[in-house]
Amino acid sequence: MTVQDIRSFNRFYTNVIGALDYGRHLYAPYTLTESRVLYELAHTEHVDAADLRARLSLDSGYLSRILGKFERAGLVERASSGDDARRRRVTLTARGREAADLLDERSREAVGSLLSTVPAGDRERLSQALRTVREVLGDGRAAPHPDNVLLREPGPGDLGWIVARNGAVYAAEFGWNADYEGLVARIVADFAQDHDPHLERVWIAELDGRPVGCVMCVRDAAPGTARLRLLLVEPEARGLGIGDRLVRAVVDFARGVGYRELVLWTNDVLKAARSLYQRHGFVLAGEEPHRSFGADLTGQDWRLPLRDGGAG
Repeated sequence: MTVQDIRSFNRFYTNVIGALDYGRHLYAPYTLTESRVLYELAHTEHVDAADLRARLSLDSGYLSRILGKFERAGLVERASSGDDARRRRVTLTARGREAADLLDERSREAVGSLLSTVPAGDRERLSQALRTVREVLGDGRAAPHPDNVLLREPGPGDLGWIVARNGAVYAAEFGWNADYEGLVARIVADFAQDHDPHLERVWIAELDGRPVGCVMCVRDAAPGTARLRLLLVEPEARGLGIGDRLVRAVVDFARGVGYRELVLWTNDVLKAARSLYQRHGFVLAGEEPHRSFGADLTGQDWRLPLRDGGAG
């Protein structure tokens, strides 16, 4: 490996993604740096300007000019941090989130178009090569880090991943049989075939480019009620706050679209999940023993009031 090898690859890849052609660049009307700042704001909660500067290795004056431009355009709001008045909290406005979502959509379409030219048999080889580059040129951390976690909408194959991993993880950890995987498959199939994108949503938690968690928010039979379903975090990704972020995403979404109440059904053996629900304000509304998935269980209904009025 030589310096020339890396420079040659850089020239090749910038041509592949059109980074030098501003007229067709997917980030227009923003520069690449501005787009990256928007991305960080959209995918990181409670971020300060100092955090952004450190995370992106940006000059403080340069970042300040970008944030000033965004503020004048109505994309961000800046205020003193609640923890330290000397720090400036930066949050996206509704307009800013729309801009970030549009850039994210363009990026996904561009990468999807690029991958469509790669034969299926070569995709895993390509994925492994990219992971190798990150490992070799990264900062050497052996353990996963919360900063590398991304919550996103499901892409092709992700709904099938939800079914497969729920079946495998619950079989390994609790001995549940294929009845549970069948239940998950029906829930996912119902969502895929008929859901309201304004009132129902699925999140995939991605760590270092691979899915490691999921959750779903769907309409319940009761008017104005949403239901949290299929919360899962892979064993090797636990301890990074992923479950907390997934539950918070559902709560914020359900409240934001106007549901009056958020409910869920779980089993008493899922102790970590139950503690997580309690931290987010869910209250146990009832429980009943049952035999399902090849095991004797106690099912539990949990409820979280959101607001008066709401989505039907």
